Amino acid sequence: MRHKFIATTILAGSTLIAAAAPAIAAAQPHRHRVEVCETSRGARNTGTAVGAVTGGLLGNALSHGGGKTGGTILGAGAGAVAGHEIAKHNAKRHCHWEWRRD
Repeated sequence: MRHKFIATTILAGSTLIAAAAPAIAAAQPHRHRVEVCETSRGARNTGTAVGAVTGGLLGNALSHGGGKTGGTILGAGAGAVAGHEIAKHNAKRHCHWEWRRD
């Protein structure tokens, strides 16, 4: 008689836990792993400055006559964009994984 009571109690308890499990799981927010990568801004700023100076010098050297100022300005602008993109591409990325919730 005693074993039958214990068996019935365990069966009833496990049934209640099994019935409550989906409700408990639904109450928990979904978590997922996300890779977060960062690059340093200093490298991009340096690349932009070096590109602007180099482009300005090259634009000045290639232009002639009264268009030296315009060549310098255009060369500096193009060099700044190119230097920034090159530095951004070559910058070291620091990546790590984070857990996030929906």
